[in-house]
Amino acid sequence: MRNTALAAALTALFLAPMGANAQTPAPAAAPASPHTLTGNLALVTDYRFRGISQTYKLPAVQGGIDYAHASGFYLGTWASNVSGNMYPNGAGLEWDFYGGYKGTLSGDLGFDVGLLAYWYPGAYYNVPTKDKFNNTELYAALTYKWMSLKYSHTLSDFFGVKNNTYGGACQSGLTGDATDCFAAAPGNSRGSGYLDFTANYPINDKLTLVAHIGHQSVRHYGKLNYTDWKLGVNYDLNGWVLGAAYVDTNAKKGWYTVTEPGSPSNYKKVGDATLVLSVSKSF
Repeated sequence: MRNTALAAALTALFLAPMGANAQTPAPAAAPASPHTLTGNLALVTDYRFRGISQTYKLPAVQGGIDYAHASGFYLGTWASNVSGNMYPNGAGLEWDFYGGYKGTLSGDLGFDVGLLAYWYPGAYYNVPTKDKFNNTELYAALTYKWMSLKYSHTLSDFFGVKNNTYGGACQSGLTGDATDCFAAAPGNSRGSGYLDFTANYPINDKLTLVAHIGHQSVRHYGKLNYTDWKLGVNYDLNGWVLGAAYVDTNAKKGWYTVTEPGSPSNYKKVGDATLVLSVSKSF
């Protein structure tokens, strides 16, 4: 019985709490997932792409989904309504698909490279060949803190600009010289480029100053070249971002005037200056 009593005493000693502050070790924290999925929604008073209205100066509802991996690779999709006056015969929709890789070069200096495809379901030019507006671009950017310098290079014809669609075309006589025309066969527009600089400077934890300037060049179609710029602010209201921005371009009005089908007297200069208001949410 002495052996039994000794064994019981030893068992009690080892099982007893080691002081008043003794605690059971906490389980190890689960490793953070390398996968991130986010979404975004926005309402804008005018969808301006590189300074040019895509909605005939009317509002747009926009949204997208993004997947990112901790390694730097990412994929995403984004969509917006567009005007049937500008993208006729289709669904009045722009649907984009993109993927790329982000990384760090040194300290706050980073890079971003990827491929972006613009798709306009069902839309085509009002020409016998019914050429599409779809466009594919390769892009590369350098980022430093709140600034970025980006270049986009078209692998396809630039939104369908080629002999079939712009060969022999003249700028609108409504706002420009109707004798200013392209040759009958200028060629394709593959290799067009867009260079832009964007800064999103945080004034405080709620308010951000947004500044942008970019230049679009269209290969073989220099009359379509232009520069655009933007200056605005974003305000974070409990996760909802309210935005206001002045947007303008020096695009030649005769080449960037859109008329309503069947109503040539009704037209809009889609590269004119405007104030764009927006509200957006990320989740």
